[in-house]
Amino acid sequence: MITLTEEAADKITQQLSKRGKGEGIKIGVRTTGCSGLAYTLEFVDNPSEEPSVETNGVKVWIEPKAVPYISGSEMRWETKGLNQGFDFVNPNEASRCGCGESFSV
Repeated sequence: MITLTEEAADKITQQLSKRGKGEGIKIGVRTTGCSGLAYTLEFVDNPSEEPSVETNGVKVWIEPKAVPYISGSEMRWETKGLNQGFDFVNPNEASRCGCGESFSV
């Protein structure tokens, strides 16, 4: 469904440790931006269901409506110049806006 690189998993594990709680992350999409969709990430503290996948030791929940948009994606931790953050390599993306904040399928 989705995989996390080792670096991305390490960053999530560090953040969960800093927070002192959390079982993993939930990935979804929302309508926004010039291209239509944007990825969402949130911590999962009290899961009500089993995770969709566990990758590199991190439990990942996927919002059901996001599955067709992100299936087959890889989540990476990227450092580009002074910027760093999570990036998605998504085979379903048809295009991405210039700023990289939104995408379309």
